[in-house]
Amino acid sequence: MPLNADFDPAALKGFLANRFGDAAMTLERIGGGQSNPTYFVDYGAHRMVLRKKPAGPILSGAHAVDREFRVLEALAPTSVPVPRPVLYHAGVEPLGTPFYLMERLDGRVFHDCSLPGLVPAERRAIYFGMAEAMARLHAVRPDAVGLGDYGRPGNYFERQIGRWTRQLRESPSDRIPALEAVADWLPQHMPADDGRVSIAHGDFRLGNLLFHPDKPEVIGILDWELSTIGHPLADLGFCSMTWHSTPDEYGGILGLDHAALGIPSQRKFLDHYFA
Repeated sequence: MPLNADFDPAALKGFLANRFGDAAMTLERIGGGQSNPTYFVDYGAHRMVLRKKPAGPILSGAHAVDREFRVLEALAPTSVPVPRPVLYHAGVEPLGTPFYLMERLDGRVFHDCSLPGLVPAERRAIYFGMAEAMARLHAVRPDAVGLGDYGRPGNYFERQIGRWTRQLRESPSDRIPALEAVADWLPQHMPADDGRVSIAHGDFRLGNLLFHPDKPEVIGILDWELSTIGHPLADLGFCSMTWHSTPDEYGGILGLDHAALGIPSQRKFLDHYFA
């Protein structure tokens, strides 16, 4: 399939040669949509993932790859499972936009929350592994890992509603009246902030976790582009949407026979997170 890279691969090869010496390189683009362009990079013995800011006009505050690298670097020495960061390059050259490299881990990503192909005991363990990984992240004190200034503490729900309302209204796409109504409704029904602060992933869900090839163990939490200092229950609530959406909505499990599949109830998932 065509590479469809948004930069000259020869420029990347030259950059890597200056850091690691001359070696053979292979490059494969993965993912898509509005997220940061992502590539698998094999360079000699180095197996890496490259993520870069997209070229062209972008929404203000979006695609901050420097923040992604910073949180990975801060969490790497902790028990939170993250890929090892390799390097960050802030310059426009040689790839046209800033980028970073991290190690490429071998494992499993489950995009279907019903976990086809697994037996009930495995499904249960995968869901509990997800809860454990989230609990480990939220147990880290931001200031203890140099992330005390990674975001503004407090008023997280208000800030998130404000941020996504701005993104909605700055987007060049056509207006969606129902979505506009939700944006107006949310500030009036926002829960009170109790002041709890943690590192909030911002998109914590099964599809953003890399599991061990053979064990129900998360070895890498991925896609940190929405991370900040925030309220831990925001991640927990977002992840819990899985139980409240159907398979044809957001790939959820609403309406499925959880007991037969071995998937824990939302209550048991929450209990495992808080245990």
